Amino acid sequence: MRWSGGGRPYGRPVPEPIPHAWDPLLRFVRSASFRFALLFAGVFSASAVLFALVLWFATAGSLDRQTDAALRTDAYGLVERSREAGPAAVVEAIAERLAADVENHAIYLMIAADGRRLAGNLDRWPVEAEGDGTWAVALVAREGSQVEARTYTIDLDGYRVLIGRDVNEKQRLRELLAEGIAWSAAAAGIFALIGAAVLRRALEHRLRPASQTAQAIAAGDLSRRVPSSGREDEFDRLGESMNAMLDRIDWLMAGIRGVSDSIAHDLRTPIARARAKLEEALADASDADALRAAMEQGITDLDNITRVFEALLRIAEAEAGARRAAFAPIDLVPVLADVAEFYGAVAESRGQSIETDLPERLELVGDRDLLAQAVGNLLDNALKFTPAGGTVRLSAQSRIRDGIEIAVADTGPGLPPEDRARAGERFFRADASRATPGSGLGLSLVLAVAHLHGGELELEDASPGDTPPGLLAVIRLGRA
Repeated sequence: MRWSGGGRPYGRPVPEPIPHAWDPLLRFVRSASFRFALLFAGVFSASAVLFALVLWFATAGSLDRQTDAALRTDAYGLVERSREAGPAAVVEAIAERLAADVENHAIYLMIAADGRRLAGNLDRWPVEAEGDGTWAVALVAREGSQVEARTYTIDLDGYRVLIGRDVNEKQRLRELLAEGIAWSAAAAGIFALIGAAVLRRALEHRLRPASQTAQAIAAGDLSRRVPSSGREDEFDRLGESMNAMLDRIDWLMAGIRGVSDSIAHDLRTPIARARAKLEEALADASDADALRAAMEQGITDLDNITRVFEALLRIAEAEAGARRAAFAPIDLVPVLADVAEFYGAVAESRGQSIETDLPERLELVGDRDLLAQAVGNLLDNALKFTPAGGTVRLSAQSRIRDGIEIAVADTGPGLPPEDRARAGERFFRADASRATPGSGLGLSLVLAVAHLHGGELELEDASPGDTPPGLLAVIRLGRA
């Protein structure tokens, strides 16, 4: 029983639909496996019908064509005899051909203009045979018996000549062929149904692991994955796509859990500090300066918390692809120059310097503000860990295969390999950076922006072999 509030304080029960006896059959008919099986049966049956038509045309049709060709040749010969020697020669030719007809298939009849029978083996002229050049299939009376014949009529100077062939045996052959085709069609239909059933079972068998995995995932078991058959076919590729999607979902869920834990841990300290300051100022309300300092510190802590939530929101938007609507063609060089100029003032105040190596143009489609903030985060991190007198270098270049590459190198202590693998995690801070201000979200935003633009973030030593090695952060972006 389900419950529906319907906008009321208390819900009312909504009855489940009553199952019908035809529901299993309807689900079977509507299933994709049934449609694929039906398609297979249709294609197989159509192929069988086409084969039968070709066979019929090549056999029965060939027999008819041979008969017609023989009648035409015979008629042409009688016409030539009539032209050469007159009707008497035609009568003589018909008698010769009937005498030479060992198989008794030939049919001839020659009549005069008054209807007198002059030659041939027919008792009377068939009704179906009409004027000159007429083809017909008729029952003819030959020597007291009825036979089916294929006939052709010609006119010779007032005389009419009927030429034909007995097609009873060929008709029986056609009937046998038709019977064979009918039995073959029935067998083909049975094989089509069997093949359709086998195909449906095979499809269900191959799709069952994916269906079971989806059901397990829906039940809450996010550790399940679609097993591979090892065939590397379409179903295995579908399973790989599902597994990649599930890995991504699992990673996002783990990120959400990590964010929740990190928010609870990292934001608890500034909130507790702000509360303690305010309580202390409240307890000593007589000191206006202390009260003002406590309020200013509380505002500062709250601003820091606000910035953390804003950074988390930007990261979430970038990871979800919500900012793709703001993508537009841009030239990245002015963006990088503006960011370098802004942080150049910060570097100068610390006794540091920022060097740039930028080409004339770097065109791509992307979000100008997010790219500027990502590069700004890299420069901010580099300046934090670069000692006084050090140099931070910002460079960019276009690669034919890899798209656009933006690099920020510093002369600081660098980052150990074990920390680089976690540098993109939210709120992660290496041991060396615990004493520096920040929330551990800078590189997380850079990584999210890189993924949003079809790229990646790589961290490595800026000067391998040197001490300190420095850190080189490289953003590789796609062009669209």
